[in-house]
Amino acid sequence: MGTPGGLRERKKEATRQALHEAAMRLAVEHGLDAVTVESIADAAGVSRRTFSNYFAGKEDAVLYGDEQRVERMLETFSDRPADETTWTALRLAFHSLYDEAGEPDPQWAAQSRIARQHPGVLGRQLAHYATLERRLAEEIRAREGLPAGNRRARVIAAAFLGSMRLAAHIWAEEQPPGPRRALIDEILDEMARPFT
Repeated sequence: MGTPGGLRERKKEATRQALHEAAMRLAVEHGLDAVTVESIADAAGVSRRTFSNYFAGKEDAVLYGDEQRVERMLETFSDRPADETTWTALRLAFHSLYDEAGEPDPQWAAQSRIARQHPGVLGRQLAHYATLERRLAEEIRAREGLPAGNRRARVIAAAFLGSMRLAAHIWAEEQPPGPRRALIDEILDEMARPFT
């Protein structure tokens, strides 16, 4: 039997997810500029105050799913065996999560396009990726035993996350979108290839 804290956390996560899904659905149907916090709360069956307990604004609600996927990828990367190269561990962390979640619904491509076209969402997304890049670089630095200030970890983190972002953009632009995993693997292969 689960603990009360565990049940409470599951309910909170279910509410966050419901708000995220409502925000994305409404953004696809009406465009994000026409969507209000109130309409998201109504669509998720919660109050405006409840929305504010979970998200600072509609942009945060839209980005929540993407941010959670990247957070989970970082956790999975840190759990990879130490004898794997960093790049291999990053790729296998991605594969592990992809195997769990499966190929995204093509509707996600439309949602992603809408999110990227909105300046408020784009700004928050870029800020979030900058934070993730620093965190990933620190994980890589610790994994490889590199001294503080060594740039290798930052380069690898930027290359990996940049590849993931590029793949997401290309996938969202394709009509209809093809298999996302194959596209990400293709871009990661290209990134791992020497430029000179």
